[in-house]
Amino acid sequence: MVEFTELVIQASNVISPRVLSDTAFAGSVGCALLAEDGIIYTGVNIDTACSMGFCAEHGAASAMITAGSSQIMQIVAIRDGKILPPCGRCREFISQLNDANLDTAVLVAEGKVVSLSELLPYDWRTDESIR
Repeated sequence: MVEFTELVIQASNVISPRVLSDTAFAGSVGCALLAEDGIIYTGVNIDTACSMGFCAEHGAASAMITAGSSQIMQIVAIRDGKILPPCGRCREFISQLNDANLDTAVLVAEGKVVSLSELLPYDWRTDESIR
């Protein structure tokens, strides 16, 4: 495992807000994740007027998948210099890439790390109480 400090630095380093077109902008959120292969992957958000963009976590995960990995050991997203917990869509997305990702360590606030399963307490695939 790497220190979350390194992931925060790398997520912050990819932030570069910019207008892509009249209807799209990118780079206001940065994400860094440590994959099972020991490599840190990064990504940024892309926002579009018709909601077809994606979060920075999706960008980092895509880079990881492209490189051949799918298990995330640690992850963090940064916006405006602050730690940003993953949205519900990202939580679900990450959980479906690899079953082991429910154990992913997620930095949700300064000094606060929780597992992805703690962020998804009623997993539709496994929680019998909601069926």
